[in-house]
Order: sequence, then C-alpha cells, then structure tokens
Amino acid sequence: MTNIVKAEDKFITEKSMTDVVHNRIISLQSQNAIDMPTNYSFSNALKSAYLILSEQKMTDKKTPVLQGCSQESVANALLDMVVQGLNPSKNQCYFIPYGNQLTLQRSYLGTIALTKRLPGVTDVKGYAIYQADKLELGFDFVTGKTTVKEFIPSTDRDPTKLKGALGLIIGEKDILHVEYMDINQIKAAWYQGSMKGNSGAHKNFSDQMAIKTVINRACKTYVNTADDSDKIAPLMSKSIEVVDNEMQQEIEENAGTLEIEGEIVDVETGEILDTEDTKKAPF
Repeated sequence: MTNIVKAEDKFITEKSMTDVVHNRIISLQSQNAIDMPTNYSFSNALKSAYLILSEQKMTDKKTPVLQGCSQESVANALLDMVVQGLNPSKNQCYFIPYGNQLTLQRSYLGTIALTKRLPGVTDVKGYAIYQADKLELGFDFVTGKTTVKEFIPSTDRDPTKLKGALGLIIGEKDILHVEYMDINQIKAAWYQGSMKGNSGAHKNFSDQMAIKTVINRACKTYVNTADDSDKIAPLMSKSIEVVDNEMQQEIEENAGTLEIEGEIVDVETGEILDTEDTKKAPF
C-alpha cells in the first residue's frame, strides 16, 4: 500500500490526522485510484476511528497510541480501514500497536461485511453441529457445489458432543455456498495459533469459536471463487487464524484483553467485553 503521509506532513497534529487522511482519500477518488463500497461513509468511519484512537493506550497502558505510534503508521492504518470499507464503531476492525507501528486488524464481523458486499450475497450464517443433530450433505455434480439435503438441529447442546460446524453464504433465492468442517478440521485450524486452541474462549465457548472458524473459511472460499471477487479477494488475504496469531503478543502482555476506548476487547475472539462482563461469555 502506498504511504499516505509525506515528508511535508511531518508535524501533523494528532487532531488533524484524520483530516489529512480524508483529504488524501478525496484526492485518490478524483483520480479513480480508490473505490468506496456502496453505502459506506468513510468520513463517519474516520471520525469513529479518531474517537477510539484518542482514548486508546499503548501496551504500557500509559502512553496514548496517537503519541506512541508513528504518524505514518497511524495514517496508513486509517487508509487500510477505508480501503476495506470497515467501521471500528461496528467492531469490524481494531487498531493494534506493535512497537511504534499502528496496525489495523479486521475482525470476524469485518470478514462477514466484506463478503456481503459481493453481488447476490444477502447474509452469512454459521451453525454448530452436535452429535444428536441430523445433518445430511449432498453434492451437485452440475455446479460442483456441496448442498444441504437435510438439517434437523437437536436440543442437546452438550459442548463435549460438538462434532463440527456449518457455514452458509446465503443469496436472494438460494444457498450460494456451503462449508462444513468436522471437529478435527476445526481443532487443526485452532492449533495454528500460538494458544493452540487452549484459550478460555476456545475451551468455554467452543461452539461459538467453531462457528467463527467455519464462517471464515466459507467467506474466503466463496470470495476467491466468485466472479465479482476481483476487488474483494485481495482484502480477504488474512484469515481469522492469521489475525489471531498476530494478536498473540497482546494476549500474552495483557492477560487476554486489551483496553480500547474505555472498553475491554478480548483480542483472542475480537469481541468487545463490557468491564462488568469480563468474566462472562464474550458472545
């Protein structure tokens, strides 16, 4: 990505940073060098980002992020947010400092938002599958797609009987893509993170983590094979597992949480936890 801060911007004030990014985006638009998602207000997203960053602290919990991180990295993180069409006020992304560099991390909700921008996609759903559930998958030899022939959920939601997860990309008239992962595949994906699937979230809320894993794979698979994915696919290059890996430094240094804008973020799951709810389920 081209750096957005130039040498002449060296002494930009913290408050004017979003204005500089805003003006650069307007300039890029006039040159047809950047595409904005439909119904996306980058001005509102930048305002939300500034409010969040003005309250966020570095890992020492003392130094403000806008002072501890380089102006260039702040500006480029903001540009990355706009290019992806994400809004931090909707928990679609988080700003994470590494040393003096501010980085943007897309959340699980942001991945869904990107997928729903593809033509014909109306929703993305995920379901935990238990041993007592009745799930029968099929295969369409004409389209080469997996299909769901029958799915009857049971009332038995014993977490020890979780056997997989089902992800669906839903269109206006039918199911566009079906992704199924059995529990071994899911655990293999979790094992890619430094927590090896042994975090509190994975142990206590395995069904929700399984749903997030299968939806992430469903989104990436569908985006990379869809006809209109040429603009979206590059933005989906990082999987949830990769993002989790990159956040492990924060997990280790902050006991699994990071304070952002006065709230507690579970950086393993990418969920906002109210201060009073940090001991409760993050879903």
